[in-house]
Amino acid sequence: MPIRQMKDNSEQHLVIKNHLQNTMNPIQRTPKTAQNGKGPPAGHEPHNTKQSHNHTSPPTKNKGRRRGRGGRKSDQGDVCMRPSSRHCTVAQKPVNPGSADILAATSNGSIQNDHNLSGMEMGFPTSSKSLNFASRPGFGQVGTKCIVKANHFFAELPDKDLNQYDVTITPEVTSRTMNRAIMAELVKLYKGSVLGMRLPAYDGRKSLYTAGEFPFSWKEFSVKLVDEDDGINGPKREREYKVVVKFVARANMHHLGQFLAGKRADAPQEALQILDIVLRELSTKRYCPIGRSFFSPDIRAPQRLGDGLESWCGFYQSIRPTQMGLSLNIDMASAAFIEPLPVIEFVAQLLGKDLLSRPLSDSDRVKIKKALRGVKVEVTHRGNVRRKYRVSGLTSQPTRELVFPVDDNSTMKSIVEYFQEMYGFTIQHTHLPCLQVGNQRKANYLPMEACKIVEGQRYTKRLNERQITALLKVTCQRPRDREHDILQTVQHNAYNQDPYAKEFGVKISEKLASVEARILPAPWLKYHETGKEKDCLPQVGQWNMMNKKMINGMTVSRWACINFSRSVQESVARGFCNELAQMCQVSGMEFNPEPVIPIYSARPELVEKALKHVYNATMNKTKGKELELLLAILPDNNGSLYGDLKRICETDLGLISQCCLTKHVFKISKQYLANVALKINVKTGGRNTVLLDAISCRIPLVSDIPTIIFGADVTHPENGEDSSPSIAAVVASQDWPEVTKYAGLVCAQAHRQELIQDLYKTWQDPVRGTVSGGMIRDLLVSFRKATGQKPLRIIFYSRDGVSEGQFYQVLLYELDAIRKACASLEPNYQPPVTFIVVQKRHHTRLFANSHRDRSSTDKSGNILPGTVVDSKICHPTEFDFYLCSHAGIQGTSRPAHYHVLWDENNFTADGIQSLTNNLCYTYARCTRSVSVVPPAYYAHLAAFRARFYMEPEMQENGSNSCSNGQAKGTRAVGESGVRPLPALKENVKRVMFYC
Repeated sequence: MPIRQMKDNSEQHLVIKNHLQNTMNPIQRTPKTAQNGKGPPAGHEPHNTKQSHNHTSPPTKNKGRRRGRGGRKSDQGDVCMRPSSRHCTVAQKPVNPGSADILAATSNGSIQNDHNLSGMEMGFPTSSKSLNFASRPGFGQVGTKCIVKANHFFAELPDKDLNQYDVTITPEVTSRTMNRAIMAELVKLYKGSVLGMRLPAYDGRKSLYTAGEFPFSWKEFSVKLVDEDDGINGPKREREYKVVVKFVARANMHHLGQFLAGKRADAPQEALQILDIVLRELSTKRYCPIGRSFFSPDIRAPQRLGDGLESWCGFYQSIRPTQMGLSLNIDMASAAFIEPLPVIEFVAQLLGKDLLSRPLSDSDRVKIKKALRGVKVEVTHRGNVRRKYRVSGLTSQPTRELVFPVDDNSTMKSIVEYFQEMYGFTIQHTHLPCLQVGNQRKANYLPMEACKIVEGQRYTKRLNERQITALLKVTCQRPRDREHDILQTVQHNAYNQDPYAKEFGVKISEKLASVEARILPAPWLKYHETGKEKDCLPQVGQWNMMNKKMINGMTVSRWACINFSRSVQESVARGFCNELAQMCQVSGMEFNPEPVIPIYSARPELVEKALKHVYNATMNKTKGKELELLLAILPDNNGSLYGDLKRICETDLGLISQCCLTKHVFKISKQYLANVALKINVKTGGRNTVLLDAISCRIPLVSDIPTIIFGADVTHPENGEDSSPSIAAVVASQDWPEVTKYAGLVCAQAHRQELIQDLYKTWQDPVRGTVSGGMIRDLLVSFRKATGQKPLRIIFYSRDGVSEGQFYQVLLYELDAIRKACASLEPNYQPPVTFIVVQKRHHTRLFANSHRDRSSTDKSGNILPGTVVDSKICHPTEFDFYLCSHAGIQGTSRPAHYHVLWDENNFTADGIQSLTNNLCYTYARCTRSVSVVPPAYYAHLAAFRARFYMEPEMQENGSNSCSNGQAKGTRAVGESGVRPLPALKENVKRVMFYC
């Protein structure tokens, strides 16, 4: 949350002094011509600092003793402890932090500005047509060169014309499966005649593709299909469909070839889409397609997950444009499916009890109805006739009480009698309800024991902890095994024998791509001067706290402990707290060994009452001084307790809390205690370690002038939650030149909205007029307050979850918001921006060239941390790279994919890759490098934490709400219809509470 010290709760606004409008960034007045010929969003000349390679040699004795580097202990959570009073600045880029600075807040909170900010011309492209992404500035050279293998398979471009035809089916069909069945029948009937021996590929909806033209440009066909899912009564019905096929366009394969060769910047999406559909056509017929993956119980035997679910193995497949040409990306996949059990057996597993002896309770019925609604079942009481139906509900009455009219005279017959007379089927378990199938107006009843769940239905609802653990065991594969399965999948798919691939002239290699990679060196880390080890060089992505002290250890004088675990005795809890206090002291904190009050035991269901009791008791004992830390011991399975505790502490009481599970309290592992100490220190405002190069002013394009690094993420509600809001979070560094400490903001926004709505906001205040705000603006202000400097450079790591198809939209919207937020602080304040999208939800995996070579792998058999790839499997022209910044623990490491969409700071490939890798060693919660750059990681944690703040009883509000504790003025009711998040307490916002 933003670091602020305020005398009252009114928002402080920034003075924009017109006579200073030309004092900031004087060298940026000349408009820049970008490499791609397009102007930047708000034309300026970015700094052109020469970049130097990261120095990774051990520091000399003299360097290690540079004065004041270790900082000093402080309990002022929002004051940045800099190792030297001298800032890292460059003479030709002066910083003016004087009292006349426009980032100083006025006392009355008014905005002194003659400009209309909301209508201000930003010079930013309003359409993706006028915007090109950053071009690759070259290839990286830093690091030890090596060869890795990637799960990309070279695809040879076809030399045929590819044609697109529009398909219209009448009557309209919504099921892609039914559409495919209709088109398969059409091809079967007419391929040898009207279709001219063409074998088309079909997308299941509106488009049909061919290699070469049909003998017609427009034609109507008639296709008859037997309806397998017809009603209970009567014979199977034959349905007739009219299919109109019409020529639309021809794909430009020359354009695709030029793009892959790097001679064109715009990707021909139509051609890529056609080839993707062609290569998926056969697998769609063989397997169960879900998204871009295919699953089958035949690939590997399904594993039971419990409660009527099982895991199916499969593979992911996607065609991608890369520097080596077209690439087919193949990866292994697993997903949860509903086990094809008799319905009675499924329900017994779901409820965990015998259904045959006792009636169902109301809660049982609700659970069954929720689990089976929308699930497809087939009847088993009619021999070979296996009609399929989709479950719409559950009867409220048992089967023995169900009757229905059999004629127009309202003659009633029971379900039991009907099934006996019609099918000779005796219903045994008449105490159970029936399944309802069909719509509500014409619902049919099916006894549970006469139904079986249809195979191949993916389970899309939330898995419980036990099921998640079981699924992870299936998906967790060592790199050697994963590589073997991928190669086996490619060989089994036999793309070169695929009739569709042959028809379209696509040839696929069966060898993994060999790629040149580099292993970036780990950065030196700086610890406090009073420790035995003042500097540390991580080995294989890991280090520990032995002989080291936190560079800024905080003081915790007032703390309390509340025990919610019945199995933890007071003496055990006291012993654990003593051990933790000692570990905090050993690690460099000043930690009072005695709590303010004795450890308080409470029941989990009375969490709010217990927290308020401890809060009031400690306030009385300390005469009004607030607790600095609350330790909470929780049961291992604690349900909603954790979320409730965090919500109450952070939005109601203003307490910084650290939760510990019962299993850890009993075990008391030194490693666990050390990790908890790290978390406590950053939560209370300290810093654990900093990059040695940062305090030595040696990080290119960060150390030279005040630089702020942002991270952003959006989390969405789970599947099935149709109304819950999405949560956006933005964090920003609050210390320069160290860039280790972050503050963050969280906001609720519209359901499944990926663009962050509250980056920049203006609204009308009845007294102050037009007011500016938003997360970017607030974090820029808090940076200025924490460092005494205004940011002169912005690096923005945007979140995972942004697909490649959303890149333009995200860049246009969010870079525009950054521009407006800066301009609202001062006219012509436009620090250069580098905008990077971080992706983890991709399917590129990197493997060691030789699994036997132990020098090229970590203990888990994965590639070494620091492995970076920016060639061959990367984009043909744009600025992207894969970075595996962490050591594997189990399974196959997934490298993060960084795509630099906009770069006004003119980073070299080495510059941004080394910076990103080095930042991964500054994650505060552990002594390991992490897999994704910390600002993006912290934003994800903050967004995830904020979901605990959502309360069902909260009333609808007409505005998006930020948890930054500031009143946002009034807006039109119903503007967004999003429930607001409760405001965070001031002392919580000042620290990295989400850690």
